[in-house]
Amino acid sequence: MDSIDLEVLKTSAAWIAAGRRCELITVIKTWGSSPRPVGATLAICEDGTVIGSVSGGCIEDDLIARVRDEGIRRTTPEIVSYGITADEAHRFGLPCGGTIELAIEPLSARSRVAELLERLEAHELVQRRLDLRSGEVELSKAPPGAQMQVSERAMVSLHGPRWRLLIIGAGQLSRFLAQIATAMDYHVIVCDPREEYRAGWQVDGVQLVHEMPDDVVLALKLDRRSAVVALTHDPKLDDLALMEALKSDAFYVGAIGSRLNNGKRRERLLEFDLTREQLARLHGPIGLYIGSKTPSEIAISILAEMTAIKNGVPAAMLVPHAATPTAPGESACAVDLGAA
Repeated sequence: MDSIDLEVLKTSAAWIAAGRRCELITVIKTWGSSPRPVGATLAICEDGTVIGSVSGGCIEDDLIARVRDEGIRRTTPEIVSYGITADEAHRFGLPCGGTIELAIEPLSARSRVAELLERLEAHELVQRRLDLRSGEVELSKAPPGAQMQVSERAMVSLHGPRWRLLIIGAGQLSRFLAQIATAMDYHVIVCDPREEYRAGWQVDGVQLVHEMPDDVVLALKLDRRSAVVALTHDPKLDDLALMEALKSDAFYVGAIGSRLNNGKRRERLLEFDLTREQLARLHGPIGLYIGSKTPSEIAISILAEMTAIKNGVPAAMLVPHAATPTAPGESACAVDLGAA
């Protein structure tokens, strides 16, 4: 879940607790070009205050104007469309004649927003079923592969915890990676049992832990919204953590190092109780090939690969650093990320 959608829920819960009338607006369908994806949310209070976004701001302006003029009168959910005609598309800033369909839900205690937030805090992927006729809400654990669904009777939306990134090692590259990942709305955890590395660590919004990395991997109970990146170059710290991560449901597991060192790492990991299929999930040398040389560029390369994997980009469309050819006269050690 993006932080903006999480803030929408938190703000909605606060408005409900304060006894204020408010509505939750969810994008349920789009045609043509639209500024926000299906599932994006916005909440609006009776005074016209909004949090979140369902467009570039034009539809929000219309929603605010309607609330200020008419108040919040809905008692049951309603489906509303914007941009059906060319004039409306121009008015609401929907390019290429785009159309957006919204579910507008009046919120109250029976909306179970506070309970939903509690379950998200426990890192649960939650399925929320809204009866579009009565407004009744059911919450349940989302099954694997679940997707948002809308019918004449109900809207089933998915609400998940933030994406997590565990970085093993608190070096210079870790700083850049943590900073960029935080800006991309990951919950970032940096693990390094070495006191000399932790002493100078300072990145706002990043959790720093000192336990052994493999213990941290097990404690986090990595799921499909989790990624692990090992950056220490130290087999004593990286190998056991990678072994546990590769056996988990983490969507991405990567380790820095040259092709030569990556090959040796794979040989070591096979001596543990890993299958070749599990080992094949390891991304290393890590990152997409973008000609990166500096720590900041390498961090971008790593996050580019993570993002592509997270978004389901086909492997045939990617050029991972591990697949780049070695130039004549260069060794496998010299051309890969983290060779130094």
